[in-house]
Amino acid sequence: MLPIFRHRFTVDPEAIDENGHVNNVVYVQWMQDMAVRHSNAVGCTEMTRQIGAMWVARSHRIEYLSPAFAGDEIEAQTWVADFRKIRSRRRYRFVRVADQRLLAQGETDWVFVDARTSRPRSIPPDVSGAFNVLSDDPPPA
Repeated sequence: MLPIFRHRFTVDPEAIDENGHVNNVVYVQWMQDMAVRHSNAVGCTEMTRQIGAMWVARSHRIEYLSPAFAGDEIEAQTWVADFRKIRSRRRYRFVRVADQRLLAQGETDWVFVDARTSRPRSIPPDVSGAFNVLSDDPPPA
């Protein structure tokens, strides 16, 4: 199981704003999509559903470093930076494949909650154990 989950995609024209580059809100969607893809890939999504739980975002932080444009091929990267009693921090990087330029980086603080009550609950070892934790930033892409 690799600690960094990677997914490549091409920027759709619908992601572009009036300024001619990817809209900042699109990066939040990409972050959520990457978290779900990674969770699906390691079986965490199904495991979480089976125990009647879900993850909700507590906060997002994004640093925009360079613009992305329609047609750019992007490699999105995500990894789990830590697990705490009811929370987990996940980090992200978005790199343009053509020139390996880091376009944006960020993190989300996720909270593990009961699906029925929406109240926080402890993260079971089986859920946290589905991921390798990479507490330090990986080397540049």
